Amino acid sequence: MYVGVLVELSNKNIDKVFTYSLPHSLKEKVSIGVRVKVPFGRQTLEGFVVSFINDVSIETKDILEVIDDEPVLNEELLTLGKIMQEKTLATLISCYQVMLPKALKAKNGTVVNKKFDTFYKLGEIPDKLNDNCKKIISLFDKEDLVLKSEIEKISSSSLKTLEKKGALIKEKKEHYRTLLDIKIEPKKELKPDQKNAYEEFINSDDEVYLLHGVTGSGKTEVYMEMIENTLNKGKKAIVLVPEISLTPQTIKRFSKRFGSKIALLHSALSDGERYDEWRKINRGEVDIVIGARSALFAPIKNLGLIVIDEEHSTSYKQDDASPRYDAIEMAKERIKLNKGAKLVLGSATPTLDTYARALKGVYHLLKLPNRANNQKLPIVRLIDMNGEIRRNKGHFSKILLEKIEEKINNNEQVILLLNRRGYSSFVTCKNCGEAIKCPNCDITLTYHKTSNNLRCHYCGYGTNKPIECPSCHEKSLNDLGVGTEKIEEELKELLPNARILRMDFDTTSRKGMHEKMITEFGEHKYDILLGTQIVSKGLDFKDVTLVGVINADTSLNIPNFRSSEQTFSLLSQVAGRSGRSEKSGEVLIQTFNPTHYAIKCVETHDYIKFFNEEMNIRKRLGYPPYYFICYIRINCKNENDGYKESLKIKRLLEKYLDKTVILGPSVSGVFKVNNIYRYGITLKYKKQDNLYEILNKIIDVYKSNHLVTIDINFNPIVFG
Repeated sequence: MYVGVLVELSNKNIDKVFTYSLPHSLKEKVSIGVRVKVPFGRQTLEGFVVSFINDVSIETKDILEVIDDEPVLNEELLTLGKIMQEKTLATLISCYQVMLPKALKAKNGTVVNKKFDTFYKLGEIPDKLNDNCKKIISLFDKEDLVLKSEIEKISSSSLKTLEKKGALIKEKKEHYRTLLDIKIEPKKELKPDQKNAYEEFINSDDEVYLLHGVTGSGKTEVYMEMIENTLNKGKKAIVLVPEISLTPQTIKRFSKRFGSKIALLHSALSDGERYDEWRKINRGEVDIVIGARSALFAPIKNLGLIVIDEEHSTSYKQDDASPRYDAIEMAKERIKLNKGAKLVLGSATPTLDTYARALKGVYHLLKLPNRANNQKLPIVRLIDMNGEIRRNKGHFSKILLEKIEEKINNNEQVILLLNRRGYSSFVTCKNCGEAIKCPNCDITLTYHKTSNNLRCHYCGYGTNKPIECPSCHEKSLNDLGVGTEKIEEELKELLPNARILRMDFDTTSRKGMHEKMITEFGEHKYDILLGTQIVSKGLDFKDVTLVGVINADTSLNIPNFRSSEQTFSLLSQVAGRSGRSEKSGEVLIQTFNPTHYAIKCVETHDYIKFFNEEMNIRKRLGYPPYYFICYIRINCKNENDGYKESLKIKRLLEKYLDKTVILGPSVSGVFKVNNIYRYGITLKYKKQDNLYEILNKIIDVYKSNHLVTIDINFNPIVFG
């Protein structure tokens, strides 16, 4: 008997299944989807068994070891991985690896240890027992187990002696590190709009739905009703939310409805906790999986529903590593593998691609046009900073400061958004004009005042802020731009009595800090919550009646065709944090572009107007949803080699792709990262039947090239 094994080496040259013989002693242990150890050249590698083979005509080596007692990749996920490979042109092994927690990925080295508690179980009691043994026997409870607290009182030498005599049998009993222990509460009755959307959903046989609801319209309640309906049919559900929205508030809402039927998969879990959650899912012990992007690949069986909340979020696209997959596209493929399953996409500001498909009837459009509590949407006011900046030294307009003081005096709370972290954008020299850049990347270093540290947010390089300019050696360094640390400092000077909580990547990086901060702000221990995008979604505080936006234009200036869409979405989402309870809400947006359509449409809460404006621009310029986009990045250690190879690739594309617009090559958004130079070629097309064939040929040509490497990204978020 032989098996096909996909080994853990993510290299296009060996992206294929290798045949190994199966020793008789391992025959009963091997099944499709388990990990095994195999000899590979001079190495010992781990890999996945993907097929059984009856006979071969070549010489084969034996499998060395079977790692798993049961498959870590079921038949559905094995199929889904192949689909992902076809859609992303990544290696098959990388598609499977992204589906698994770290403890279960195929690798070289040791497997992450399971968490065990040691228990002692009553064995066959010998005739000759001393008094101490009798005392121990008296500690056994009804389940025949010694309580751990009592065992700890007995010396290890005594326990070992009892083991040898057969009086005690040492066992290892697994337990989970994460448990949701929240009391189930009665469900809320749906409001008329919610009920209409839910009934339209359950009475339709369509596969994909867009739930378009304004902020505060109660989309989560509708999701939970849909999930309950799915569970009542004996099926299970996956709920995806952006990492930024996966707050304790969100988790508690689902837990209060469904109790311990839930498993969580997100980045705040340790490797061990994530492994525990995966085991619960794989063993069929839960009915609902809630998590960020990769939770889509949870090994849940009998799937009936996938919900993707905040579907506009860019975090659903894996852009920075292979496989560069789109979770929404893969969710559509997964429901096809589960007959009768449905996919629900939800957002107050759906992407243009999604809403266009809903208007065409490709997706079933469900609407929630009003807030669930009958409250009006917050009043939004734009503050033109072109005049304000001349009157004020800091970053706050007079009216925003007055409003913050007013809300605090009324015992209400404020959320302030700044779409940038750190103390300032960069450090520059007033004498020679040089900015301090990362030595590895073509990017300025961000200054963090608390640690007096300059950091690169691309490669992680860090250094202390120098006293003098590295170029001209003058002591004339100046902080330019603005970050959350600087805004916090200003606020403390302007409002010395205000209790300020800063929430960004730096303050929430330690485990448990995110939850702690949200809990404390919800308990009104702070007046102002200041943060980056982390404060824009997934938060619901009854006392927040004012949202202020500093530097609303930051995302407008990003050189990306989606910049207006992302600005409208971010501002609309953060505006929706205001006035979500009985108290009415206000939003003040500081901007240097008060007439820009993306910002004007936020002022009037007019998604449809924004959609129409942006679609006209996309049509004229030939961008999605009118065209598909593919970005080819050429990476090289020598910039001249990279440019020469980029030109060769362009000529090849021009020769074979007759229906495609080819732009470039040009330098990527950030030209150098980690001492690697990057060029890019952008493809825009509507229908090009041989596209994947040609791209695969390019991959084959360059898979053994030592000068450059190639990354291919369909529907990229970032061109770089």
